[in-house]
Amino acid sequence: MAAGAGGLAAAALLLALAGPRPAPAELTDGNNEHLKREHSLMKPYQGAGSAAMPLWDFTGSTMVTSQYVRLTPDERSREGSIWNRVPCFLKDWELHVHFKIHGAGKKNLHGDGLALWYTQERLTPGPVFGSKDNFHGLAIFLDTYPNDEATERVFPYISAMVNNGSLTYDHSKDGRGTELAGCSADLRNQNHDTFLAVRYSRGRLTVRPTAGRAGSAGAADDNHDIISMKLFQLMVEHPLEDETVDWTKIEPRVSLLKSPKDNVDDPTGNFRSGPLTGWKVFLLLLCALLGIIVCAVVGAVVFQKRQERNKRFY
Repeated sequence: MAAGAGGLAAAALLLALAGPRPAPAELTDGNNEHLKREHSLMKPYQGAGSAAMPLWDFTGSTMVTSQYVRLTPDERSREGSIWNRVPCFLKDWELHVHFKIHGAGKKNLHGDGLALWYTQERLTPGPVFGSKDNFHGLAIFLDTYPNDEATERVFPYISAMVNNGSLTYDHSKDGRGTELAGCSADLRNQNHDTFLAVRYSRGRLTVRPTAGRAGSAGAADDNHDIISMKLFQLMVEHPLEDETVDWTKIEPRVSLLKSPKDNVDDPTGNFRSGPLTGWKVFLLLLCALLGIIVCAVVGAVVFQKRQERNKRFY
C-alpha cells in the first residue's frame, strides 16, 4: 500500500498488487482480529521525525509526525509519497483511510488532490497524481481541482480507474475517458473527520466516502495528511474452482466498463451517451420520414372512407 504525489505538487496512496491467496470461509465482522497490520498505518507511528519507517517507504516532501503523515505541505510545487513494502495477497479485503485535505487556497486555487493505488508497480514516480501512467491495477482518485474548464461536474470528485497497462490517464480531462465510475464529495477543508472505505469482495468493488484520498497539489497547494490506513481481510466463501486459479497471471479488467468514446458528463457528474454520430442522425431521420409517410397514408384512407360515407347520404 502506498501514497504518493506528482505534478507540481502532489500526494498519493498505493497498495502493492500481488496474487491473492485462499481465505477461510467466514464473513468478517470488521474487528481487529481481521486487521492486517503489515498493510496498515496507525498511531503511534514508528519512525516519527526520521527518514525511515518499518514496512513503509516514503519519498519527496512526505513528513511523519506524531499526529499524521503529511504527503505535501501547503506550499507550491511539492510532492510526496508513502508506499507499503509488503505485497498484498488477500483475495477479499476492505481498506479504511482516515485523511485530511486542507489549505489556505480559495476555490479553484488549491491542490490537485489524492490518489489511492492498488497496483503491481511501486515507487515509480509519474504524471498521474505522483505515480506512473499505464499502470497495472486499481486507482482511486480524489480530485480536488478541475483541470478541464469546460467540465460540468462538481469538485471535489472521486473516481475509480482499472488499468492493464494499455490505458492512459488524461489529466487535462480529469481522467473522464477512462473513469469506471465517480461521484462528487465535499471533502476539503472540513471541520469533521473525513474517511474513505474501499471494499473488494467476490469481484465487486465498492468505494464509500464518509464525510471525504491519494493526491496532488498542482499549480497551487494544499496539505495532504494521512491519519491512518487500516486494511481488513474479508473472510468470504468462494467456489471451489477459484482454488485452482493462478491469480498472479490475471490481467486487471472490468466487465461493465463502457467505451471512453461514449462517455461525456452531465451536470450531475454522471455519464450519459455521447453526441449523435452521422449514421445515428440518418436512422432517426429515416424513422421520422417513415412515420410521416405512414401517418399520411392512414390519413388519406380515413379521409377517403369519410367521403364515400357522405356520398351515400345524397
